[in-house]
Amino acid sequence: MKIKIQGKNLEITPAINDYVIKRVTNLGKILDTLEQKTGEIFVNFNVAKTTNHHKTGEVFRADCSIETKRGNYFSSVDEEDLYAAIDAVKENLFREISKTKEKKNALFHRGARKLKDMAKGLTNWKK
Repeated sequence: MKIKIQGKNLEITPAINDYVIKRVTNLGKILDTLEQKTGEIFVNFNVAKTTNHHKTGEVFRADCSIETKRGNYFSSVDEEDLYAAIDAVKENLFREISKTKEKKNALFHRGARKLKDMAKGLTNWKK
C-alpha cells in the first residue's frame, strides 16, 4: 500500500502524518485481501484548511481516494477539528469498502444458490 499525504494551507506536522498513517493502515484489515488478489493499492490523502480568515465552523477538510484494480473509493468531509475530519473520512471509506465487499459476496452466494436449485431440478426431472 502506497500512501501519499498532502496539505493545503496547512503544514503537515509529524503528529498529523502519523495520525493519518495510523487511520489508513486501520483500513488495511479489508484492503489486505484486495491487495493480495489485485496488486498494489494507492492512497491519496489530502488535508486542508479551507479558509484562513475563519476561526470557527467547518474550517478543516479531509479527502481520501483509494485506487485499486477492482475499483476506486473516495470520501470527503468538512469538520471543525482536523482529527475529527480524518476519523470521519476513515469511517466513510470503511463503510463503503465493506458494503462493496458484502455486495460481491451476496451476488456470489445468490449465483451458487441458483446453480444448486437448477441441479436439484435436473435430478428430480430424471425420476
